[in-house]
Amino acid sequence: MRLLTQIRRASTQATRRRVVITGSGAVTPLANNAAESWQRLLAGESAISRLGAEFKGLPCQVAAQIPRERLEIDKHLTKSDLKLMSPATQFAVIAADEALAAARLQPKELSEEQRERFGVCVGMGMFDLSEVYGAFQQLQRGYNRVSPYFVPRLLPNMACGHISMRHGLRGPNHSVSTACATGAHAIGDAMRFIRNGDADLMLAGSGEACIDPLSIAGFCRLRALSTAFNDNPAVASRPFDKARDGFVMGEGSAVLVLEELEHARFRGAPILAELLGYGLSGDAHHITSPSEDGAGATLAMRRAIADACVKPEDIRYVNAHATSTPTGDRIEAHAISRVFGEHKTNVFVSSTKGAHGHLLGSSGNLEALFVVHACAENKLPPSIHVENLDVDANVVTKTCNWPEDQSRRIALKNSFGFGGTNASLCIASFAE
Repeated sequence: MRLLTQIRRASTQATRRRVVITGSGAVTPLANNAAESWQRLLAGESAISRLGAEFKGLPCQVAAQIPRERLEIDKHLTKSDLKLMSPATQFAVIAADEALAAARLQPKELSEEQRERFGVCVGMGMFDLSEVYGAFQQLQRGYNRVSPYFVPRLLPNMACGHISMRHGLRGPNHSVSTACATGAHAIGDAMRFIRNGDADLMLAGSGEACIDPLSIAGFCRLRALSTAFNDNPAVASRPFDKARDGFVMGEGSAVLVLEELEHARFRGAPILAELLGYGLSGDAHHITSPSEDGAGATLAMRRAIADACVKPEDIRYVNAHATSTPTGDRIEAHAISRVFGEHKTNVFVSSTKGAHGHLLGSSGNLEALFVVHACAENKLPPSIHVENLDVDANVVTKTCNWPEDQSRRIALKNSFGFGGTNASLCIASFAE
């Protein structure tokens, strides 16, 4: 049976199209671009701060916000753009521009045929609720006060639409909205479009901007947010630490350029990493909580490993979804143990949310971007603020190098969402 599995794996690897990552872009609470965000992450910095006066009276008073004055958004977008785009879409458009530049791509210089093979798969976990109650307040003053752009700004697929229109991309135009698994699903789906021959290039990721009083209130009512560190915001997000008491909401976007390997080689593109596998599953358990046995997470990881045509023993790092909730972190750690068994002591684990908070639908894509750079640069990003580890996992608390006993750096990236939706990506350093 093992020999048959090896033969099937070799056959699959030999026949399917390989997908590599050739560019990355990000707008995050840490910085305005991918490179600076990555460096601040490795330095163990936190971008979490106290919320403003409009959040007074809410149990949670912390978030990982992007200061609009720091972003200088008018350098990236016109006044007309700002009317048409929600903040989440704005973040995604800026991140996509950076990713294209990093991949040395100028779509407008491509031929018509090439742009027909270049798609966009960018999602959104949830729209900005402030847009809704702002429009409702305008409606109370009169029908004509409601902006004609109200509905287009709300639609989760508009980031995808604006990016494709901005660059003339006529390949697959696909938007994902699977709560906090959105970004990972978008990357995995984009990989499959390339594998299946529907595209040669894809921009993949998500945008999110939901830090408003109504969203914070809603998550507080779910008892999902941290409330114990309002006086010390920087340490409020602490995945795997015994004192964790809920997640800290973040905002931003990350976009990757996915490319068919031979296409990337032909144009001399910079290859950062390879996307090996993608696994999906459903918990079929509860609207917000995973099952105690972590069955859904376990299935997603095992399916990603199988799709990657590697063995569990080949994986040496898991970038966990771990959001700093008491139950979720523990269950994910248990699922990792189930997947790797005796090999788990050789698998390093970290969650970067202590630095940038939980970006909801943009968490999986941002953290996948960090895994790409981890594979490319031989660095493992840390879980910060872990003072008393209370899970059975080999958690990285300080930036370190990958193990030296491995010929190729191979990692998993997990993302899980409300409704019991799970995704896992297998990402590796590039090897000929």
